Amino acid sequence: MTLYAQTPWRRARQLVADVLVIGWVVLWVRAGLWVHEVVGRLAAPGRTLEDAGSSLSESLTSAGDTVARVPLVGDDARAPFTAAGGAADSIAQAGVEVQQGAHQLALLLGLTIAAVPILLVVAVWLFSRGRFVSRARAATRILDSAADLDLFALRALATQPVRALAGVSDDPANAWRRRDPEVVRALASLELRSLGLRAPVPS
Repeated sequence: MTLYAQTPWRRARQLVADVLVIGWVVLWVRAGLWVHEVVGRLAAPGRTLEDAGSSLSESLTSAGDTVARVPLVGDDARAPFTAAGGAADSIAQAGVEVQQGAHQLALLLGLTIAAVPILLVVAVWLFSRGRFVSRARAATRILDSAADLDLFALRALATQPVRALAGVSDDPANAWRRRDPEVVRALASLELRSLGLRAPVPS
């Protein structure tokens, strides 16, 4: 499989594109992590609420146990402390829910911030590289030797700019019909260069 062009300039462009894509991915991964960290700080009030609720619940439970030991009125006096302890537990649970919500939001925003730009650029990069690989592989299957240059010369006549064709010959179509080897090779080289390939060396 031909992953990179054989022509130096196009191969250099592909390598630069690869480096830029890698840099882009690293940049947005770091941005996603930063957003995750910043949004995750919203969980701090939830932790404070949980700690305060848990501490209050423990204190009320302890006070209720102490009051319960008072003769005659112990059980009746304990009931308000038990109810207040339940409310404190609810406060602690609310703190836990705040933390869970903040962590989920941080994860969602972090992934979204990182994934969207990464997927867009990587999709374009994969399409471009896949198109190159497919075309280069097809051309390589056809191009076994210098004798196969005629097809690429014909394709160059059909697809290459007129200015490029004029640089090969004053009458490239007629020269191709005459099977002029130099013109055929020059035309084929034009087309192959556009595919990132080099013409085979004549044997």
